[in-house]
Amino acid sequence: MSSHRILPFVLLMSLTACTTTEAQTPAAPASHPREKFGDPVEYERRDVPVSIEDLKTLERASELLGNESVWNRNDDRLCTDDEAMNKRSLFCALHRASAESYGSHDSARVADHRRVALQEVRFAVEEATRGRDLNHRLMDFNNLPETRFADIQGVLARATERVRARLAAK
Repeated sequence: MSSHRILPFVLLMSLTACTTTEAQTPAAPASHPREKFGDPVEYERRDVPVSIEDLKTLERASELLGNESVWNRNDDRLCTDDEAMNKRSLFCALHRASAESYGSHDSARVADHRRVALQEVRFAVEEATRGRDLNHRLMDFNNLPETRFADIQGVLARATERVRARLAAK
């Protein structure tokens, strides 16, 4: 390409860069991926309306993880193999319970992993890990070497208590 074609482009880019105003500069990045400009993103709000299906989801997940022999402590967030082995991670137990509670076994339709029940478990995980930054809270908590089956039951129990209390307060 000849220099007479490149020069106008370079000049245009230089002028554009020089005319950027302070008001056009982007805001500071969020301090955490689950925050948007310092405020929690919508799905991280703790006041989202709760439903009876949220309670059913948590109760069913607890049933599915009824004892340690059915717990898969090596989660990959792919649940087909978990179902085939009849061993479930925290995420996969919640996934199946959510599908059953909301009346769909279609995994594409159940892709809303931000329902109140699952979010309450995520919040309980944050408390259990004392704010440790986990990329995928359910999977990473499930897979931590120090996580025990009692810890899994504990976060489910805490989330269930909260959902029950929120339903009672409605």
